[in-house]
Amino acid sequence: MTIKVNDKIPSITLKVFGEKGPENITTETLFSNKKVVLFAVPGAFTPGCSNTHLPGYVINADKIKAQGVDSIICISVNDAFVMHAWGKYQNAVELIMLADGNGEFTEALGLTMDARAYGMGKRSKRFAMIVENSTVTTLNVEPAGGIDVSSAETLLALL
Repeated sequence: MTIKVNDKIPSITLKVFGEKGPENITTETLFSNKKVVLFAVPGAFTPGCSNTHLPGYVINADKIKAQGVDSIICISVNDAFVMHAWGKYQNAVELIMLADGNGEFTEALGLTMDARAYGMGKRSKRFAMIVENSTVTTLNVEPAGGIDVSSAETLLALL
């Protein structure tokens, strides 16, 4: 079942890259008592994600945070090493690059896609959401191939 507006974010432990390498971080830490913009990409370093989706959030990070957003999170079904390297490459210093290496969070949200035809296994659909105190207030899921309803510009207009 797909998560929807007014649902709570599921309790999952994910990974971020810290000073000593990959570190655990819980969804409670990320979302409790915070206003968060979370966007998901099918894969780090892929063309649409690297050329359009992530750069939009990097460019607009200050504007998004000026709307009362505590953090901007980019998540993908990739490991923490890949997410860290991609964030560094894209100068995503204002974003949390969150690794859902096993796809458990994406699966719990009901937002997985089958990318086996592309040699990528199970991945995340492209989506963006606004989460306030662990509750989804906005959810925009892209149709296949799109980068519109989940763009930084679209989410900024919704804040």
